[in-house]
Amino acid sequence: MAHPQPFRLPAGGRVDRTQPLRFTFNGRGLAGLAGDTVASALLANGIHLVGRSFKYHRPRGILSHGADEPNALLDIDRGAGRRDPNNRATIVEACDGLVTRTQNHWPSLEYDIGEVNDLLAPIFVAGFYYKTFKWPRSFWHKVYEPVIRTAAGLGVAPRAPDAERYGHRHAYCDVLVVGAGPAGLAAALAAAEHGQRVILADEQPEPGGSLLHDAVSTIEGEQAVAWRDTALAELQRRDNVTVLTRTTAFGYYNHNHVALVERCTDHLAVAPAGQPRERLWQIRAREVVLATGAHERPLAFAGNDRPGILLAESIRVYLQRYAVAVGRSLVFATNGASAYQAAAEARAAGLAVTVVDTRPQEACGPELAGIRDAGIEVLTGHTVVGSLGRSRVRGLVVAPVGPSGSVGPRRVLACDAVGLSGGWTPAVHLHSQSRGKLAFREDIDAFVPGAAAQRARSAGACNGTYELSAILAEGWQAGGQAAMGGSARTFAVVPPSATGFTPARVLPTDADPGRARAFVDFQNDVTAKDIRLAVREGFESVEHVKRYTTNGMATDQGKTSNMAALGLIAEAVERPIPQVGTTTFRAPYSPVSFGALVGAARDALFDPIRTTPIDGWARARGAVFEPVGLWQRARYFPRAGEDMRAAVARECRTVRQAVGLFDASTLGKIEVTGPDALAFLDRIYAGDLSALEPGMCGYALMLGENGFIFDDGIVARLGPDLFHVTTSSGGAARVFAHMEDYLQTEWS
Repeated sequence: MAHPQPFRLPAGGRVDRTQPLRFTFNGRGLAGLAGDTVASALLANGIHLVGRSFKYHRPRGILSHGADEPNALLDIDRGAGRRDPNNRATIVEACDGLVTRTQNHWPSLEYDIGEVNDLLAPIFVAGFYYKTFKWPRSFWHKVYEPVIRTAAGLGVAPRAPDAERYGHRHAYCDVLVVGAGPAGLAAALAAAEHGQRVILADEQPEPGGSLLHDAVSTIEGEQAVAWRDTALAELQRRDNVTVLTRTTAFGYYNHNHVALVERCTDHLAVAPAGQPRERLWQIRAREVVLATGAHERPLAFAGNDRPGILLAESIRVYLQRYAVAVGRSLVFATNGASAYQAAAEARAAGLAVTVVDTRPQEACGPELAGIRDAGIEVLTGHTVVGSLGRSRVRGLVVAPVGPSGSVGPRRVLACDAVGLSGGWTPAVHLHSQSRGKLAFREDIDAFVPGAAAQRARSAGACNGTYELSAILAEGWQAGGQAAMGGSARTFAVVPPSATGFTPARVLPTDADPGRARAFVDFQNDVTAKDIRLAVREGFESVEHVKRYTTNGMATDQGKTSNMAALGLIAEAVERPIPQVGTTTFRAPYSPVSFGALVGAARDALFDPIRTTPIDGWARARGAVFEPVGLWQRARYFPRAGEDMRAAVARECRTVRQAVGLFDASTLGKIEVTGPDALAFLDRIYAGDLSALEPGMCGYALMLGENGFIFDDGIVARLGPDLFHVTTSSGGAARVFAHMEDYLQTEWS
């Protein structure tokens, strides 16, 4: 009988081997372990083919291990009314009974009729739609658009009502730390030591970031993961620290307002009754520390999108964190040092490993000698010109590159998995969303945070710092500065981190560059030649190239493709990258469900109806109601045989001849207080309110800047510096916003 998880290592990892689980993938039952993501469980079962690309319907496999995954988008079904499309398999945690399905293919994942588009790739180039579907005009809505949407769509939106609950929560803290990797943990420790109220948020199920799969580093004499355990225990011990796991910061807005979404129950086979599926956090922080890490870049060469080709660091993560070997015979293709550690650890796990380094031997660092001592073949000064296989890679085609750039004879390296490492790109998304400036660093070929527009600072890999000891020191310093104190601290880390790489936009090839399809954006099928074509056709602005080619417009928002595209544009227009610029980083950082944004505001709560204290009394007497803003207020009380005119006339006579009762509880109520409260109200209302003594009230008229009536109400002076203001029933929010606008921007 075959092993139920043939690529699961017999020991190691952070998965719980005492808690096996079962889930289905396209109707096929599979085994996993508690602590797996769907991606790691699929790889443990030897499954790499997980989807089809957007335009060409090419077979695609798992590329990464985190939020930057462009390929492994699955339909997830957790039961009645709990189905969602377009979930990243690298983020979804496996649980017992989970039902997963692939998307964007027909009739099956293995045999997709849409793959005919791949044969028509020479026609379906960048801008194809804009050039082709022009005539006849009436065909666009009736023929072209429906066919394109059907062929190029992703998941299918659910039709059943969402059965889940979603929560909203507002919070304030002195220091918000986004990211709980080494820099984030150090920053939180430093801020907490100064007694600050700290919130530490991380999108992973457990804090630690890269420390969770670092099997070689020691920090202050402890293994990296042991240091992480000590740091986390210290933070959790403190009353002034809140640690949020499974929580992604997706938007950074004005006044240090950061929006986060917490996944509360998706990892559970049975969710506790009454618990929300997700919780939207809106946090206002005095200071923010961004420790969001960096994304590894793939290398661009013909056939670089084949299933079984992953990022090198992701292979290391699956190996160390999930005890999964992504293959038996691996080739690592790299232009830098960091992939060597992944290769060494794969070899130590008993896997066959070969390294292909685009750098000449003299440009390599000490990592080269160390890995050769482990018996690993390293081909320096080589390029990758192609790959073999269909639904799974079975070989990498490499060739030496001479000093003049000429490509030598080809050689095929048999393999069943490939690790790519093309350098690193700092995750500057939140810094940029906060209106912070970016600065280009030539030495790391990347944009890093520049001047901050708000009270924020970046630390660690997102700041372009890749050496572990420097990351920890930078995080500690950022946390101390955010806490308005603290001093520098050094961390003893052994061995030093392997860093540095030589940028490569597209690897050299012996084929016609105009025909080779080296993919840059995997989900949207954007190739290097598409980028060059867009520039030749006059689209030199990076924003125009983005829209013309759709590079960076997929669900991963260009996390793995952005820098490659910028480099290609810079080469084509013969300008340095800083002059080309970068695209706009918009919220959300990663996809957010509509449910999390809407929260409880649906059905009866979507447009809630407010009732007055005498609502029951009025209904018992047959009142006819009218909406006044969000309020339901009695309009008139008809008697038998009376229409509205007759009832209103009778009520008016009664008020004149006897007495009437007006229910004013629907009026808006605003409290204005402070030493300048009177001066403020005198400015915001027409007329003079200074004559009001405490205990008196008066009618006040509010005008807009155009002189027209904006609202009116009663101003009551309750004390020397305390006023109670009423507004019209439907105008409370409008008047309050009007007051805040003038208070904050005109008269502050």
